Amino acid sequence: MATELADGVWQFELRGVSAYLVDDDVPTLVDAGTPWDETAIREGLADAGVDVEDIGRVLLTHYDLDHVGTLAALTPELDATVYAGAFDAAILRGERSPPWRNHKGALQRLTGLLTTLPNLDIEAVDDGERLGSFTAFHTPGHTPGHVAYVSEELDVALLGDLVSESDGTLDPSEWLISYDTDRVLNSIRELSARAPPFEVACVGHGDPLARGGSEALAALAARI
Repeated sequence: MATELADGVWQFELRGVSAYLVDDDVPTLVDAGTPWDETAIREGLADAGVDVEDIGRVLLTHYDLDHVGTLAALTPELDATVYAGAFDAAILRGERSPPWRNHKGALQRLTGLLTTLPNLDIEAVDDGERLGSFTAFHTPGHTPGHVAYVSEELDVALLGDLVSESDGTLDPSEWLISYDTDRVLNSIRELSARAPPFEVACVGHGDPLARGGSEALAALAARI
């Protein structure tokens, strides 16, 4: 099921996580749920009037089982370039493994046993790079390659797991699911300072904010 948050921005509610579809210069899939969310994503795309083969770009906020899990299942219909931060892109390409010595990296290694790597073109995205109307902002901490994407034109930010939502408030990614919580906090402050204002805040966990997104991020940055 797809919920339209704003003109051209849809949320797909999946198994404990959300993916998004944005009608940018090309239909853009944002994150891709767990390996068990294929049917839900296909149904969400259909609700939004988009076929899998229509997707022209995939923006990944980061590599985690619940954000990349359905990519392989959507191919070969899905034939779009996938963009991610360099560290996470290398994991998704199978060029490196998450580090055992970090608690989150060890968790990623275990959940990686359930993740099929997609046969897709995967490109590392630079900080400040433009992708359609979105600007990429490196926001490491939850993972080393975590990226947030902000479109001033569409008034929307794709925040991934940098933050989560609870009762209309944003909170930082917690220690258990983060590589480095100090970097999480720094990334929140830096994104709040650097990003243009936005109304819609799309998060991986919790409810997206349809209004007041940048104000909610600024309020979080001020209290951490």
